[in-house]
Amino acid sequence: MRTFALCLAACAAIVHALPYPRSLRSHKRDSGSKLVVAHHIVGNTFPYTESNWASDIKLAYDSGLDGFALNVGVDSWQPDRVADAYSAAASSGTDFKLFISFDMSSLPCTSSDNAATLRSYITSYATHPNQLLVDGKVFASTFSGSDCTFGQANAQQGWQTQFINQLTGSNAVHFVPSFFVDPTTFSEFDGVMNGAFNWNGGWPISLTTTSVGSVASQLGDTVFPTDVEAVLNQTIGTFDTDSQYISGVSTLTGGATTYIAAVSPWFFTHYSPATYDKNWIYLADYWLYNARWETLVANRDSVDIVELITWNDYGESHYVGPIEGAQPMYTTWATGYDHQGWLAMTNYYATAFRTGSYPEITNDQLYMWARPHPKDAVASSDSTGDPTNHQLTEDKLWAVVFATAPSTVTITTGSAQTFSVPAGVTKLAVQLTPGAGMSGTITRDGSTVVSVNADGYTFNANPSEYNFNAFVAYASS
Repeated sequence: MRTFALCLAACAAIVHALPYPRSLRSHKRDSGSKLVVAHHIVGNTFPYTESNWASDIKLAYDSGLDGFALNVGVDSWQPDRVADAYSAAASSGTDFKLFISFDMSSLPCTSSDNAATLRSYITSYATHPNQLLVDGKVFASTFSGSDCTFGQANAQQGWQTQFINQLTGSNAVHFVPSFFVDPTTFSEFDGVMNGAFNWNGGWPISLTTTSVGSVASQLGDTVFPTDVEAVLNQTIGTFDTDSQYISGVSTLTGGATTYIAAVSPWFFTHYSPATYDKNWIYLADYWLYNARWETLVANRDSVDIVELITWNDYGESHYVGPIEGAQPMYTTWATGYDHQGWLAMTNYYATAFRTGSYPEITNDQLYMWARPHPKDAVASSDSTGDPTNHQLTEDKLWAVVFATAPSTVTITTGSAQTFSVPAGVTKLAVQLTPGAGMSGTITRDGSTVVSVNADGYTFNANPSEYNFNAFVAYASS
C-alpha cells in the first residue's frame, strides 16, 4: 500500500519560524491521510481581493474541503492573486491547504526560462504554513504538460532537469501532474512523477452518441429507450479509469506516491469555432455527483486525494462556488445558474471519504437540478449549434433528499409527484414539463420541514440560445 504522509510535524516547525501568529493556526481538521480539495481557476479571479479569497476559503472549509489547487496560467497578474490566496489562507485561522496546479495548456514550456517561472511559484511558497506538503516535500500538480520539453530532448528530460532536479532541500517537490497520456506509460516519467491526477475520471467521457449508438444497435434499438438508459446509468461514477491510473502509479519508484481522483457534478461548454471552439457535453445525468462520490468512498483505500472539478470554471459549467470574479470571454450560460447546492451536499461525502463512515444526517435537505430547455429544442438565435452528445441526456429533474427520518417528498414541475422516502439519502427523478418551473417539499407528521422553490427557473420549450447548464436549487431545515 502506498504511503501518503502529510508533513504535520514539519509544518508545525515551519509555523514557528515564520511571521504568522500561532493563534491563527488553532483550528485543525483531522483529515488523517485523506484530503478533499477543489480546483480553483486563478485565471477567473482578476478582480479578486484578499477578502474574496478569504470568503472562498471559509466557504470551502465549512463545506468540507481541505484546500484549493490553484490553477495558474500565463497572465502577468496571476502571481498577485496567488499571493493574495496564500495570505488569506494564513489569516483564516484554519489549516486550509493550497498548492499550485500549473496550467500547461496556458503556460509556455519550450525553453528553460519557462521552467524558471514554474520554479518561482514553488520557492515562493515552499515554507508557507498553508502550503500542502507530502512526504516532506512541496506538493504541486498540473493540468496537461506531458509534451513540455523546456528546451530539452523530450518531456521527461525537460521536467527532470529543469524542474525536479533544480528544486532541492525545502523546495523539493512532490509532483503529481495530470498528464494526458496512457497510464501504462507512466513509467516513462519515472523520476518526474510522484503520482498522477486522473482529471477526466470525473465524467464518463467515453460515452458519445457513437458509442451509445453501438450499444443501441446491439440491443436492437435505434434511439435511447429505457434499456439503453440503464446501460448509461451503469457508466455513471464508475472506478474503471481510476483502476488504470492506480496501476500506472504503481510502476513509479523513488518514494511515496499519490493518486488523485476527480469528482465533478456537470460538464457543458458552448464556444463557437470563432472563439474557443468547444461545444459539447459529458453525460451528467443519474445524479453523477452523488454516484461518483459513492464510488470514491467505497474505494477510498486506493485514493489519497479527491479533487473537485471545479470551484469556479464557469466556461465548462462544473463550478460549485459562487459566481464571482470574472467569467471567460464569450461565456453566457453560467450567469443566473447557481451551483452552490452541489457544494452544500459536499461535506457529507467529503467526511465519508476522509473517515470511512458516512456522518449522521442531522438536517433535512432537498436538492434539485435541471437543464433550462428540452434536449431536442431548436434555439432560434444560436449560430454555434447544439452541443455534441446532447442526445445522451434526459429531460428530467434530478433530486436528492437527505432525510433525518422517514418523510414524504413532493416534487412539482407542471404537476406534483409524491414519494415516500426513508431516513438517509434518496435519489429521485421527475420528467420535466415545458413551460413549468420546479419546486419541492419534505413533509413529516403533517408539517413541512423543507421547502424549495427555484425562483427564476422555467423549462423553456423555445430557447433563443442553447444552454445545457444546470439550475440548482436547494434548502435545508
